[in-house]
Amino acid sequence: MLELRDIQTYYGAIQALKNVSLKIGEGEIVTLIGANGAGKSTTLMSICGVTPPRRGDILFRGEPIHRRSAEDIVRLGICQVPEGRHIFPQMSVLENLEMGAYLRRDADGIKRDIAEAFERFPILGRRRNQAGGTLSGGEQQMLAISRALLSRPSLLLLDEPSLGLAPLIIKQIFEIIKQINVENGTTVFLVEQNANQALKIAHRGYVMENGAITLEDRADALLSNEDVKRAYLGI
Repeated sequence: MLELRDIQTYYGAIQALKNVSLKIGEGEIVTLIGANGAGKSTTLMSICGVTPPRRGDILFRGEPIHRRSAEDIVRLGICQVPEGRHIFPQMSVLENLEMGAYLRRDADGIKRDIAEAFERFPILGRRRNQAGGTLSGGEQQMLAISRALLSRPSLLLLDEPSLGLAPLIIKQIFEIIKQINVENGTTVFLVEQNANQALKIAHRGYVMENGAITLEDRADALLSNEDVKRAYLGI
């Protein structure tokens, strides 16, 4: 579904990504793990057109997208939940969800998807008229994921969804990510510092260090890899 070929992304003169290549197949959960500052978020921003690569190719279903605008990329079916959630704090929960569907014109379908979001996260349904900025961190993450799903993405990009959340909420968020993949058939590219949780739900994984991919394997193999255990799992 998605392929990055020798991506080089820069911030001014500073090279953030160094010949990054990876593949994500239809229906997979693929995770990218690494330390803070390794280049994981830049990888997502390169895919989304926010920080286009200076060199290399990004292909979505075989078609190059690295010269397209961010809005065009969303129209293709790629949607990102950014680090820090970035909901609209002054808007209600319901209005935030409606913003996720701003490119759609099927009013009945939007209503059904909003009802499904409230079924998936009942707390959002109970707080549908509450301002997004008054929600807890975990509730805001639920809202951010639900808002992204309102665009009906075929590829969902998640940037550090566990960041700053309590362990019980983290467990719930990862269960929902798995559910979205299995029940909706949504392909997921998951960027995470919580390598243990990410590798438990992923099919495959990549390890990034200093802007470069240093290791790739099945998720279960990475969980048992001694180097990964020492560096990222605290074992």
